[in-house]
Amino acid sequence: MTLFIASAHAQEAGAPPPGGDLFQIFFLVGLFVLFYFIAIRPQRKRQKEHSEMVSKLNKGDEVVTSSGILGKVTSLDDNYMVLNVANNVDMKFQRVHLHAILPKGTLKSIA
Repeated sequence: MTLFIASAHAQEAGAPPPGGDLFQIFFLVGLFVLFYFIAIRPQRKRQKEHSEMVSKLNKGDEVVTSSGILGKVTSLDDNYMVLNVANNVDMKFQRVHLHAILPKGTLKSIA
């Protein structure tokens, strides 16, 4: 059987080029820095802007929730807000679901 199959001989591995380990470290650090500026930093900025908007919410503001419901804030709690969405219709939402604060008079101009 060895007549048809050549015997395989392993070659010695060559030495890696000098400085390869240092290049890999710089590449990983550079990749992390790039990921930080593309993904992490903008997300933190959006979270900070949203938390400032939620904390500045006042009674009487006209708002849009993340589900698209428009209403006027009638009362506020630490974690909840009550919106008047129609005549005699009040709905309670968590404050974190606030999407935007609308300019005064927006609800009247829509209706």
